[in-house]
Amino acid sequence: IGAGIARRFAREGAALVLNARTELDLIALQREIAGMGGQARIVVADIGTATGVEAVLAACAKGPGHIDILVHNAGIYSFAPIEQLTDEIWHQVMETNLTSALRLTRGLVAGMRERRFGRLLFTSSVTGNHVAVPGATHYAASKAGLNGFIRAAALEFAADGVTVNGVEPGLVETPGALAITTAEERATMARFVPMKRWGIAEDIAGAMLYLASRDAGYVTGQTIVVDGGAL
Repeated sequence: IGAGIARRFAREGAALVLNARTELDLIALQREIAGMGGQARIVVADIGTATGVEAVLAACAKGPGHIDILVHNAGIYSFAPIEQLTDEIWHQVMETNLTSALRLTRGLVAGMRERRFGRLLFTSSVTGNHVAVPGATHYAASKAGLNGFIRAAALEFAADGVTVNGVEPGLVETPGALAITTAEERATMARFVPMKRWGIAEDIAGAMLYLASRDAGYVTGQTIVVDGGAL
């Protein structure tokens, strides 16, 4: 999803700072964006840690210009029934999916407030906010927490021209989803979506682009559900 958002923003003229844990993935995406005529710098770091967030913020500070838009698209997902849900697994999911949102916002919002323009955007989920999946209590809690963060942060920054919004994807065909499901399982799940298909990264990117734009300047504290009508 993050790569799809990056491609779309690059096509619209954004200069990007790309972050992920896997250097080869970042290099490939950077080259792809350069081939489109876009600009992208890369930061290899795990923002599920405080030091990882610090590395991203340091890279943003070193580069030319300033950060107008944050797209927080970090998310890890695992299955663990509550009886098997260890503190370690819980904290890892919360640090990556939720705490990193606080740390990045805290590091970038001062400049946005000073310039009186900013977009803080978060990839949330329908899971935890509208639906539930057995064995994903930790993931659901992190995404429900992210929606609460969006609403509260929006109130803190609204008077300074900084909006805070999110997108809640439903079923999205990503490498991670493909790795844990069979083609037959995906086809069965798609039958429960009114549009009869899984979403793709570009579906999420379009919603993010709107929320990042000046057209959405009077929209804050909101999430857009992008799920093919499933809810």
